[in-house]
Amino acid sequence: MKVSVKTLANKEAGSIDLPDDIFGVDIRGDILHRMVHFQLNKRRSGNHAVKEIGEVSGTGKKPFNQKGTGNARQGSLRSPQMRGGATILGPQVRSHATDLPKKVRALALKSALSSKVKAGKLIILDAATATDHKTKSMALALKALGLDSALIIGGKEIEANFARATSNIPKIDVLPSQGANVYDILRRDVLVLTKDAVADLTERLK
Repeated sequence: MKVSVKTLANKEAGSIDLPDDIFGVDIRGDILHRMVHFQLNKRRSGNHAVKEIGEVSGTGKKPFNQKGTGNARQGSLRSPQMRGGATILGPQVRSHATDLPKKVRALALKSALSSKVKAGKLIILDAATATDHKTKSMALALKALGLDSALIIGGKEIEANFARATSNIPKIDVLPSQGANVYDILRRDVLVLTKDAVADLTERLK
């Protein structure tokens, strides 16, 4: 399919062919759902932990006599029922990552790209470059393009001035092509790809 290419100044810069087997596949909501869960599970740090009875600091001495004190019998101050004692069967350090086949992940990315094309929320830029690192001028340029909530995907590297100029603009995310992922594509309203990004994604997903 042919899509028009724009410059950052919102001027026409020709057109580009997008491969139908990447940008025109059937949208699979179930695959997108599985992929988002896969990404979010992988992001979880899993470093929450509680102390079991062998890790709680304290004496092993019996706190008071078995009988005659009027208290319930106790064998240790480190027991879970005591203040400052252990936690039984609490969370431990572990990985929350789940498995998802590579072919399913690739299909999810194709489906996410196709969903933006179908919704008319895809913009192709000639290049993501800036003459300076000023946020104000970049914000005005993006506003002229109608971008309030957008993910901008560049080539293998993001140009330094463009990265700095967009870093403080709310709801505008910038990623290199190798960082393109389903979750970030779906969480923003508009997807903006440079011509280099299209070439990189085509090579990655062909």
